[in-house]
Amino acid sequence: MFGTESSLSMFLNTLTPKFYVALTGTSSLISGLILIFEWWYFRKYGTSFIEQVSVSHLRPLLGGVDSTTPSNSNTSNGEADSNRQSVSECKVWRNPLNLFRGAEYNRYTWVTGREPLTYYDMNLSAQDHQTFFTCDSDHLRPADAIMQKAWRERNPQARISAAHEALELEESCSCATAYILLAEEEATTIMEAERLFKQALKAGEGCYRRSQQLQHHGTQYEAQHRRDTNVLVYIKRRLAMCSRKLGRTREAVKMMRDLMKEFPLLSMFNIHENLLESLLELQNYADVQAVLAKYDDISLPKSATICYTAALLKARAVSDKFSPEAASRRGLSTAEMNAVEAIHRAVEFNPHVPKYLLEMKSLILPPEHILKRGDSEAIAYAFFHLQHWKRVEGALNLLHCTWEGTFRMIPYPLEKGHLFYPYPICTETADRELLPTVFHEVSVYPKKELPFFILFTAGLCSFTAMLALLTHQFPELMGVFAKAFLSTLFAPLNFIMEKVESILPSSLWHQLTRI
Repeated sequence: MFGTESSLSMFLNTLTPKFYVALTGTSSLISGLILIFEWWYFRKYGTSFIEQVSVSHLRPLLGGVDSTTPSNSNTSNGEADSNRQSVSECKVWRNPLNLFRGAEYNRYTWVTGREPLTYYDMNLSAQDHQTFFTCDSDHLRPADAIMQKAWRERNPQARISAAHEALELEESCSCATAYILLAEEEATTIMEAERLFKQALKAGEGCYRRSQQLQHHGTQYEAQHRRDTNVLVYIKRRLAMCSRKLGRTREAVKMMRDLMKEFPLLSMFNIHENLLESLLELQNYADVQAVLAKYDDISLPKSATICYTAALLKARAVSDKFSPEAASRRGLSTAEMNAVEAIHRAVEFNPHVPKYLLEMKSLILPPEHILKRGDSEAIAYAFFHLQHWKRVEGALNLLHCTWEGTFRMIPYPLEKGHLFYPYPICTETADRELLPTVFHEVSVYPKKELPFFILFTAGLCSFTAMLALLTHQFPELMGVFAKAFLSTLFAPLNFIMEKVESILPSSLWHQLTRI
């Protein structure tokens, strides 16, 4: 036993202060590198790398159960409906007010050198174009066959060249999709885009009339008519948006109303959101209320445009005379209570919007696709509707005074909602794909606490760095402390070895110590 103590003491005595400096310095460097990596991974993906690896790989090896797996197979109908709603709310939607690539997005790139659209967003648009603007019979018509390949092309110049090639063919007068592509991507001004869309309208109406007469002759003609319908609706909608952007707002409203009346079943295009924005520009609040009465229905999917426009109309009735000091003294009137409840409803649906409306966060160009209840939808809404909130006197002041009260009603938004289903947990991941994170910080709700491993590595890095500094400044003193600490650390081991020595025969003990 004495041999063990003497060897331990000899080992501790051979450790020089330089060894302790190197040990603590290396430990501080390694923990610092782990901290930097963990912080970068958390900012990029919203979770801890160590935690993710331990949950995904170590827990199954240790026989753990995935927390996301239901422990009870008899899940209630309410929970099942909630899960289905959460999945539907994580669906990415086409932005009803998306800008023109050539006349708006590309101009932004020319001025700033930044790309406002992500590859994921543009890829979704390419899929939309293939779905709406192509059909199985396109190979029968050379121009449509060229456009079918053009919509799949990633290079913008190759797409534009293909559109020009399609228009050079004999039946170019009927190739409306080629005009659409040129209007969207080659036109550098809204006026030029409108001119091309008018040519597309002429070609699209002819195709629509011909396919309408043949739609019942077989599935092939039915698919062709469906495609021609989508093309015609798209052209008319974009023409209405051109009129809105060029200041002919009343003309745009008429075109949107006629389009909704002609194709009432195509609600997937969400044309009513374009109509709401144009009516707000005209300050025609009675018609805005009429549109909301039709589309703000419990059976229809909600959007930030519907919820916040409803809140704006109710705020408009009281905002010009609203004073938080007076309201705290006398209490809220019925109209003020209705306005506050409407704001709380809107904020619960999309909590990212108020910071953009209140200009607490800078706006960027909206993406071509949005995620409902996400940061992408908030940007798209605020980009077009901030001016309407500013136009209503006191509306932003009322929003500023009341919007944060929403979070007191839903302290655990991922588990239970108040007026809507719980907030979906998938919004951050999808928004990071849709938004240019290079120059935009994605808004996250609810704010995530720092993972345990980041705090742990930060504490470990700080502690080892302090030890390294103290060891470098006071090597002799820290050497004494280290030896005392190691002696204390090995004291239980020495005690166990003494007990083992007292129990075992001396011959066996000597054999073990020699080994």
